[in-house]
Amino acid sequence: MTLDMARLSDNTVSKAINAYREGKDAAGEIFRMSEELRILQDEVSELAVELIARYQPVASDLRFIKSCMETAYGFSRFGRYALDISEVVGVFGDLSMCDKSAVEAAGAQAKEMIQIGIKAFAERDVSSAKKLDEMDSVVDKIYLDFLQGAAAQRGEVKIRCTASALLILRFLERIADHATYIGESVLYIVTGERSSRR
Repeated sequence: MTLDMARLSDNTVSKAINAYREGKDAAGEIFRMSEELRILQDEVSELAVELIARYQPVASDLRFIKSCMETAYGFSRFGRYALDISEVVGVFGDLSMCDKSAVEAAGAQAKEMIQIGIKAFAERDVSSAKKLDEMDSVVDKIYLDFLQGAAAQRGEVKIRCTASALLILRFLERIADHATYIGESVLYIVTGERSSRR
């Protein structure tokens, strides 16, 4: 069930980024996908609680069940942030004149992080999971550089372009954070250790 969520969340984020890049309104479709992710998250949580109550798992089994709950939450958040991204086009209207390079760079990195997180989770691959923290720093830098550039602008500014890109970059930054948390869950499943968050 968690891996089904993984594929759906990856698809949802990709659709949102593509819709922004192409200037399409995909909010209705992405809303449905986001709701499906939310429902699946509830089902994963209920199943996890049932497994704990029925079988009283210990050690690695309990870590795995707990991590499935955390990972399902992360996949659900991907859906919510994808919905937020898709709504930007509806709020700001035509953004075809905007430079979308920062959003495209952050989006490509975030999508790759989701795929690495999914692979790491499915295969319990700690080395792949550890890559996510470094990749998260790239998305953070793109967001902060764009934010600082926007704050330093003087004179006539394309407000719609800057505000829409800032919103989307913030959502992508949060997606990257949640992909990193999935990587941390893999480390916890395999080793029982929690990595320290910055």
